[in-house]
Amino acid sequence: MARRIIECVPNFSEGRNPETVARIADAVTSVPGVALIGKESDPDHNRSVLTIAGPPEAVSEAAFRAVQVAVQCIDLRCHQGVHPRLGAADVVPFVPILNTTLEECAAYAHTFGRRVWNELQVPVYFYESAALSEDRRRLENVRRGGFEKVCELVRQTPERRPDLGGPDLHPSAGAVIAGARKFLLAFNVNLDTEDVAIARAIAVKIRASSGGLPHVKAMGVLLASRNLAQVSMNLTDFEVTPLHVVFEAVEREAALRGVRIAGSEVIGLMPATALAMAAAHALRIENFHSRQILENRLLSNLID
Repeated sequence: MARRIIECVPNFSEGRNPETVARIADAVTSVPGVALIGKESDPDHNRSVLTIAGPPEAVSEAAFRAVQVAVQCIDLRCHQGVHPRLGAADVVPFVPILNTTLEECAAYAHTFGRRVWNELQVPVYFYESAALSEDRRRLENVRRGGFEKVCELVRQTPERRPDLGGPDLHPSAGAVIAGARKFLLAFNVNLDTEDVAIARAIAVKIRASSGGLPHVKAMGVLLASRNLAQVSMNLTDFEVTPLHVVFEAVEREAALRGVRIAGSEVIGLMPATALAMAAAHALRIENFHSRQILENRLLSNLID
């Protein structure tokens, strides 16, 4: 039987307490057969992102154990950060990697969500390919208003109530947003200015929802620890809108406002193809294709 691998990239509302993040990571590695291949924390966003890979059942178990620890350790009533959040374990997406489909990952998300509600009594929303209604497909629609506002809305507005559990959110852990999606690039560009209004203006200009670049979500935030404004982005299809196109768009908009780029960062992991596409653009390589990447060709031959 062909080996099946999925990825799960849970986001937790804690980026300042390394002991809590370590406990969550330990919960993941306590599950045999999974690999914790990424762990990043940011104090300004006050958020940590883990990347888990392995067989679907093992990954689902690891994600559940991590969420269980987050619910025990994180209290959103005491949480502050520049990143929007609805839950202590805020977003838990399942991503097909090898011999799995998006539809299967949606089923894993639903099973995972039922377990979160049944065993932890934390309400659950479903988004992207796991969404139960079209208006909840986009993550920003589910999370709009954040923990504090949604706690009020679920009592007044039935359409904002969780898909599982509730109607009230968990008093300290909020809700979990579980989903299934394609690979996503979390890409941030830091501006050489403290003026967050500039970052917000650029975000509005380039994001898809405002008529900007396709498959780009963006917001402007202030990184107080670095005295920099940041354009924080999610690229939901980097093959349609590549990394270099997004970077150049931010750079161009910043220049129009008299601001330079201080640097950029990728949160979590990225496919070699995404970086190679940017390099091919910078080097003006003609007729570049991802199968020209040695590792891609080797993996393809081994899997085939």
